[in-house]
Amino acid sequence: MDSKARAKNVELLIFDVDGVLTGGQLFFGPDGEMLKAFHVHDGLGIAAAHKAGLKTAIITARESEMVRKRVAELKISDLCQGAANKLAAFDGLKEKYNLTANQIAYVGDDLNDLPLLTRVGLACAVGNAVPEVRAAAHYVASREGGRGGVREIIEFILKAQEKWETVVAAYTKGVKEVRQ
Repeated sequence: MDSKARAKNVELLIFDVDGVLTGGQLFFGPDGEMLKAFHVHDGLGIAAAHKAGLKTAIITARESEMVRKRVAELKISDLCQGAANKLAAFDGLKEKYNLTANQIAYVGDDLNDLPLLTRVGLACAVGNAVPEVRAAAHYVASREGGRGGVREIIEFILKAQEKWETVVAAYTKGVKEVRQ
């Protein structure tokens, strides 16, 4: 099955954080707090996925207050932080939403993402993913993690599901009246 056919089945998108939603760099403030930079295009892409009726989740091995805040801001349904065993978190989400692995997409960038990438229906990698992750992926974004790679993947899925134009129309509603 090709990546477009796989994308048509997706109902839940799961993301790693460091290197996927961020560029992978960790910044520490003067008091030791961890800072992360997120790309607004990825955030709007996640909002577009929600508009199209898709569920979203994050599974990450790290614990971060910054991630909690970003998840709340983006209204991501599920946050699994400190997930040393990403498979257990994945199985919990699959059960919670009564989905098969074929209905789930996962976006990763590094070796610890391989167990999930080999189990989901649509395995995705951001453009700067390590070679092993790129090889395991059904779809590899041209854009890097933290630089719009997630947005590109979401657009690919929504276009495969023929939902992209509806999402764009929701954002442009009222624009024609303003231009006239």
